[in-house]
Amino acid sequence: MHLAEILLSVFLIVVFIVSLLANVLVVICFIYSAKIRKQVSGVFLVNLSLCNLLLTILNMPSTFLAILKNQQPFGDCICKTVGFLETFLTSNSMLSMAALSIDKWIAVVFPLSYTSKMRYKDAVIMMGYSWLHSLTFALVSLFLSWLEYSNMYASCTLHVKEESESRKFTVFTIVFHAASFILSLVILCLTYLKVFKVARLHCRRIDIITMQTLVLLVDIHPSVKQRCLSEQKRRRQRATKKISIFIGSFVVCFAPYVITRLIELLPSVKINNYWGILSKCLAYSKAASDPFVYSLLRQQYKKVLLNIVNRMLKRELYPSSGYNSSLDTENDYCLRRKS
Repeated sequence: MHLAEILLSVFLIVVFIVSLLANVLVVICFIYSAKIRKQVSGVFLVNLSLCNLLLTILNMPSTFLAILKNQQPFGDCICKTVGFLETFLTSNSMLSMAALSIDKWIAVVFPLSYTSKMRYKDAVIMMGYSWLHSLTFALVSLFLSWLEYSNMYASCTLHVKEESESRKFTVFTIVFHAASFILSLVILCLTYLKVFKVARLHCRRIDIITMQTLVLLVDIHPSVKQRCLSEQKRRRQRATKKISIFIGSFVVCFAPYVITRLIELLPSVKINNYWGILSKCLAYSKAASDPFVYSLLRQQYKKVLLNIVNRMLKRELYPSSGYNSSLDTENDYCLRRKS
């Protein structure tokens, strides 16, 4: 193996481990926490995590073996199945992120009417469309036999060998990426930029009230004023940072691969194999970053994970106490101890 192949293999292994563990934690939080299950955004998050988990378990090992062997790792039947799943899961995960941004936009822009505008039923309908949308493109590519092994990406993916099919394949590829990547990116930009404007407006109002208060409190210590001003700055930076992470991670991970797939359609352009594999690995890395971007770094998920760890430790320390491990009945143990 060349040095580039070794580095790509190591990078893919790291992405696989992080993605597997992080997405499993998100699913565990969804199962154990009644509050998360009741939230509308939980539907989008668990769908995104399940897509990432399937992509991690079924597609990443195939690409890893292809890099090691420098050839198609499985037979044609398994290869078509893996390519079908990749097309379906990647598109589904992109649309799930777009749905999450819409949910966030409604929650921030219409906070008083959020419960009526975004109901559990609405979330299920949105996810139903996401599945139908993704399944349609995956089935079309399967029926037209456009799912084959591509040495350029070391994976079973959308690929065509026959010259007579190149024009149809070009149209399908452009429409597929426009309806998945570009559509999701446009929704992300429109919704999160609107959220950013509302957040900045709230920050500005808070800043005005804070400054008016500081002017009235003439005897306040200078260090307190400095802390208030510093908090204002951190609040503005926090809003900018969150929006940048949401949109930036989507672009950094998916854009190189999508642009490469579109440039590949030009007959005069030859894509370097290492770059093709790297762009594929970057797309896989989105599955590893999503749990941290959308879930695990939030205070609610941290508390759920901490509760799970505490309950496991108490069960190990007091195995005969009849301790109930369900988070949905987290007060039962305290009540039983008091009685």
